[in-house]
Amino acid sequence: MERTLKIALAGAGMFGGDVHLRAYADLQRFGIAGQLARVGLDKWTRDLAPVKFELVAVATRSEASARKSQAAFKQWTGHEPRAYHGATPWDDILRDFPDLDILAVATPDHLHTEPILAALRRGVHVLTEKPMCLVTDEADAIIAAARAKNLIVGVDMHKRYDPDHLRVRDDIRKRIGEPLYGTAYLEEPLEVSTSTFKWVESSDPFSYVGPHWTDLIYSYYRSKPASLTAVGQKKRLRRQGIDAYDAVQVRVDFENGMSINFHNNWITPPEFEGPVNQGHEIVGAEGKVESDQQNRGFRWWNAGGASRTANNHFTRDITRPDGTAGYVGYGVDSLTVALVAIARVKFHGESRDAVAAIYPTAEEARITVAIVQAAAAVRDLNFKYLNDGKGAPVTARFGADGITIVDPHNPAGVFRRIYTQPI
Repeated sequence: MERTLKIALAGAGMFGGDVHLRAYADLQRFGIAGQLARVGLDKWTRDLAPVKFELVAVATRSEASARKSQAAFKQWTGHEPRAYHGATPWDDILRDFPDLDILAVATPDHLHTEPILAALRRGVHVLTEKPMCLVTDEADAIIAAARAKNLIVGVDMHKRYDPDHLRVRDDIRKRIGEPLYGTAYLEEPLEVSTSTFKWVESSDPFSYVGPHWTDLIYSYYRSKPASLTAVGQKKRLRRQGIDAYDAVQVRVDFENGMSINFHNNWITPPEFEGPVNQGHEIVGAEGKVESDQQNRGFRWWNAGGASRTANNHFTRDITRPDGTAGYVGYGVDSLTVALVAIARVKFHGESRDAVAAIYPTAEEARITVAIVQAAAAVRDLNFKYLNDGKGAPVTARFGADGITIVDPHNPAGVFRRIYTQPI
């Protein structure tokens, strides 16, 4: 019996139109078996080798971008997915493809929940970009809908699959002993906030890229947040009429006692030599690990060009004998593991619980959503109080009673609950 997974892609911007689209092109041509050893799932190579993948539709807000992705996919594969556009194009896809298996969601961060829930209501698995959503109540709704129908919601947390991070998780963190404190940073180029994304006023740099690091730290230690504080700055982007945060700093204290500072911005000047500046370090009771994901020792310069660096681990082209290029890297690995989980559920009768250990789940993503939601509330209050000359005293607490904002300047009371279920 032919086994095919039909995929639709909602959102074809920087990640959807590049990483997702390229990954699905390779799947369409060659299947998933060739990717499995990279993620330690090669025991299923023979089982999954016959599975075919078909991108049936691509959807964006504008017709031009949908047509562009449609044409690119046809050039790579000879197959032309249907193009959709509009405010909620996933509704049209779900109507036109009642046998759809997977909706890949790569819309702007604040627009993830609606297509995810629409897909789950129709019995369709989901593979979404991070953060899964921005509010913990929405995360709960997603998890409940997926559980009700034994559906997978895979979240693209690709930092987990960086080979350097896998070494930290599986080896180095044990060598350095109990974690004490650390720092994680990811600084995006200015063009992201001024031209690439039109929705930066609805987000902030921590909500956008901070989830990579909060999830990575969770994947190392499996410890939940206990409290946090956050501050942000608005200077550079306001000069261009954009009312968005330039940078946000969040300190999260975890239940295991470690304290991690997360630093993010999206105003790095174009003269910087790398695509982004990123790295992290953790101090333990018996040692320390430092990991610089921007400068891995690969640099070059040439006449007429400045010094440059590249992250050859994230995605890279592998030249084939026919002149085409395979697309591999940890940016693809995070998609692969979720697709394996979906294939195991659909074709081998597995339950969500049985495959939960092999991909970043919605339940794990919920922890990051709680951090993002609390950080946004604390950040805005501290930004206001700093501008009023009152310091930045606001914090958030996580626990069995939900998320509590602790605000000593609030005339209605110091403690305010913004979420009432256990974290």
